[in-house]
Amino acid sequence: MKHFINLKDISSRDLKQIIIDAKRRKKLRKKLSTLEVDKGAPLKGKLLIQMFEKSSLRTRLSFYLAIKQLGGGTLTLRSNELHLGQGGESIADTAKILSTYGDGFMLRTDNDKKVESFKKYLSIPVINGLSPSSHPTQVLSDVFTVEEIKKKPISKLNICWIGDSNNVLDSLIAASVKFSFKLSIGCPRKFEPGTKVRNWVIKNKKKIFIYNDPKKAALGADVIFSDKVISLNDKVNKKKKIAQFKKFKINKKLMGHAKKDCIFLHCLPRGNEVTDDIFLGKKSHVWQQALNRVHVQKSILLYCFGKLR
Repeated sequence: MKHFINLKDISSRDLKQIIIDAKRRKKLRKKLSTLEVDKGAPLKGKLLIQMFEKSSLRTRLSFYLAIKQLGGGTLTLRSNELHLGQGGESIADTAKILSTYGDGFMLRTDNDKKVESFKKYLSIPVINGLSPSSHPTQVLSDVFTVEEIKKKPISKLNICWIGDSNNVLDSLIAASVKFSFKLSIGCPRKFEPGTKVRNWVIKNKKKIFIYNDPKKAALGADVIFSDKVISLNDKVNKKKKIAQFKKFKINKKLMGHAKKDCIFLHCLPRGNEVTDDIFLGKKSHVWQQALNRVHVQKSILLYCFGKLR
């Protein structure tokens, strides 16, 4: 049994194997309709239980389709519908029930400790669908998308992030270590990645490049990533924060500092951190990026169930 909680805790070899499997599975689905099951139905009879404590669109849809296409099924729960959500049942007891009824558990939460607690008490694999410090399923899918579009290993590309330091960036930093690619980060000084994340990079004898000038970060980039500057539960002065990121808005001028064939990716939902002409333009591959979540999450499920080929 293997968990999928943080890219930091998974070997480079296993992460690369997941990507290889996802590429193969996507090719094999070219002639299949949305709900047709993959050949061999590798997860036939398996039930994935999903619990959402934070709003979700792409994660919810992609995991639903992922388990369905592998021959299994899914049940979606909201924490406020359970005794757990009302504080009436412990995580240990809830985990026991989940392990009794299901074969895997996907949690999207606003509490990192909760993911670790479920890991401790569950006897089935747990997948982190998003937590405050990590969004591993999103970023592994992003690696897949970059390699699919650029037709080369991500290790040979210059990757750039423009925007706030958040859970997606933390996972992208972890990916830069695991896949050995150059990562340049453009953000205001006040919003740089935390000490814990930076120390982990140093501990692994790698390096990330942080710039307070977005033009320097974008220089020579093959890919520019971004995310919403104001997240759903961001408890800050929103007008002030938006003003602090004003010069970090991704527009034609900023993209002009990257390579001519640079692509733009965004994990969605978007805010005002990118102009419409970039987001909806030819350099943007955000819809392909979103759809690829299904293919990669299928391979993540197989990894967790010990059925990755």
